[in-house]
Amino acid sequence: MHDVIIIVTIIIAVILAVVGFLIGSFYRKKADATILGSADEQARKILSDAVNTAEAKKKEALIEAKDEIHRLRTEADNEIKERRREVQRQENRFQQKEEAMDRKLLNLEKKEEDIAKKQKEVDARNAESEQIKKSQLEMLERISGFTASQAKDHLLSLLDGELNHEKALKIEMYQKQIKDNSEEIAQKIIGEAIQRCAADHSSEATISVVELPSDEMKGRIIGREGRNIRAIETATGVDLIIDDTPEAITISSFDPIRREIARLSLEKLIMDGRIHPARIEETVTKATAEVEKVIAREGEKACLSAGIHGLNPELVRLLGKLYYRTSYGQNVLNHSLEVCHLAGLMASEIGANVTLAKRAGLLHDIGKAIDHEQEGSHIQLGVEVAKRCKESEEIIHAIHAHHGEVEAKTVIACLVQAADAISAARPGARRENIENYIKRLEKLEEIANSFTGVENSYAIQAGREIRIIVKPELISDDQMTIMAHDIAQRIENEMEYPGQIKVNVIRENRVSDIAK
Repeated sequence: MHDVIIIVTIIIAVILAVVGFLIGSFYRKKADATILGSADEQARKILSDAVNTAEAKKKEALIEAKDEIHRLRTEADNEIKERRREVQRQENRFQQKEEAMDRKLLNLEKKEEDIAKKQKEVDARNAESEQIKKSQLEMLERISGFTASQAKDHLLSLLDGELNHEKALKIEMYQKQIKDNSEEIAQKIIGEAIQRCAADHSSEATISVVELPSDEMKGRIIGREGRNIRAIETATGVDLIIDDTPEAITISSFDPIRREIARLSLEKLIMDGRIHPARIEETVTKATAEVEKVIAREGEKACLSAGIHGLNPELVRLLGKLYYRTSYGQNVLNHSLEVCHLAGLMASEIGANVTLAKRAGLLHDIGKAIDHEQEGSHIQLGVEVAKRCKESEEIIHAIHAHHGEVEAKTVIACLVQAADAISAARPGARRENIENYIKRLEKLEEIANSFTGVENSYAIQAGREIRIIVKPELISDDQMTIMAHDIAQRIENEMEYPGQIKVNVIRENRVSDIAK
């Protein structure tokens, strides 16, 4: 409608301009009356036509506006009706839910009433039982002449001495039986004497550091928009850490072989100077081949050093991979060779199969070569790979039992346990700082002092022995044996330590007099 008004206004303005022009012309030129009358008539005609046209447009715009208002009103009515229907549906759903909740509440109230009735019945029965128990105790007290607490104390005092004596006799009897058993048991004792070893904890290195000739090399290794560093990480599977450390890049990965390949690749790229994605892939391929050669060479070298022949090629390769693995601060391949030689020496001393003991010692940690690649502990993986490579049942059992996961049932298994403990417990093999060492000694004395009747305790021999002084008036000779056994059990259950700890209990009577 606004547009129609504008059009009408424009038409009227044009008409007025024409009329003005005509009038101006009339006065300027002073045309004759005939021409003026004709122009005046023509102007009136034009003005009349413009007014008629404007009225028609106005009526047309009003009709369109009414139609639009009718359409909008119809749509609004439809939308209101739809919303009312939706509200009605929501109200119906809420009403149904409310009815369901009412039914559930009724059921719960009924169940609570049933439970209350049953609780009353239980309380009544408990009261009846207590009454019967009380009457029986009163009858027993009248018959025996003791109260319940007096009778209990009397029985305990009678049994205490007998039980201590029986326990001491049993411990001594079992120890004597073990000492007097067959040669096989004697061999087991030799193997078990030093098989106590520290519990697992992770101390493996997971980073390598590559030195750079200058800090400018960091930018070249990163590359434009990081394309070079992404190519290196993708090809090797490691993380490159480039920080503010001057002239150094850190390589981080849980897999030591990946770290070694990445380290060799970076060193070759830095020496060559050409660093781009194609050159990176070529260099990584060459470094991988070099590492594989080292793995094969170290595996064969370990077999020759141990004097073990006829190993499956897969086992030889896995031994070579241990060259790049460290555990507890030890190189795992060197540790395996050490366990191999120790097990062989002990086997020769006790008359066991030396070759079998050395083979089991060399392979006992073979699972550590693949425990980064597959799920499972290194013991489970070692057992699986030994079975796959057709090793004997004794070798497989020794691998399975070397950390006590299953009970050692053969002399070879006990020897491998002992050799593993010796290799781990020798000076320098494990990382243990002075603070942890002092805490271990304090814990040892704390356990001993917690027992009743202990006067003093001293951790000696660098924590390999605990000497305990007991009060003779509180601890008898029979009780000393039991105390030593109980303290040893507490130490085994509560502490972690390499090797073994000897428990010495000392009971001393001193009597003095004066000669006059």
